[in-house]
Amino acid sequence: MTTAERAYAEVERITRRRARNFAYGIMVLPRPKRRAIAAIYAFAREVDDVADGDLPAEEKRDRLERLRSALDTAPDGSAMMVALADARTRYPIPDSALHDLIDGGLQDLRQTRYASFEELHGYCRRVAGAVGVACVAVYGSRDERRAETLGVALQLINIMRDVAEDWRLGRVYLPQDELASFGVTEDDVAAGRCTASWRALMVSQAGRARAYLADGLRLVADLDRRSALCVSTFAGLYQATLER
Repeated sequence: MTTAERAYAEVERITRRRARNFAYGIMVLPRPKRRAIAAIYAFAREVDDVADGDLPAEEKRDRLERLRSALDTAPDGSAMMVALADARTRYPIPDSALHDLIDGGLQDLRQTRYASFEELHGYCRRVAGAVGVACVAVYGSRDERRAETLGVALQLINIMRDVAEDWRLGRVYLPQDELASFGVTEDDVAAGRCTASWRALMVSQAGRARAYLADGLRLVADLDRRSALCVSTFAGLYQATLER
């Protein structure tokens, strides 16, 4: 087994262990595409783990910047970076998408509230839209706009699902102006109060996520059969979460 093959085996293990829904979706891809997508996922997961971890903020920042530097140098033996480097030689994965992921992780270190959806959208584009843009290069489509929109949609669903977990990390991603307009306070968020105002806010958030999801899923028409099935599978699992 070559170094690259061992690295791909490791990122596939990471994907199966950390993202069962995503891993289930990519199973239908041909092996080269599946391995490349797993490498992208492992990189995104590492960025997220650093940003959400327990290290001091300055050390997190240093680690994220080291990940950024590693994108432009020969792999240092890390399975994740070896696999990602190999995938980048096989598919036109945009450097900008990988750097956007780092920027999103850094944003989590300095920003814990979002004044408006416009502000939140920029964050979602970096941490999730960028994953869509990176992956669509592997799928074989040039429709980066819809790939980014699909990534944003999935992040909006994550935000709705993870309100309590994000609160424990000191973060509130729901736009501040929308919390205020629905009469929901951060005390309500902290206490997990499922008031009529909270339910109305969630209906509004779900409506937006559905609209982004519907637009993003138009990407499927531009994909080959197996890539389309992959995207439809994991997007469908997210949609099921939205409908609960």
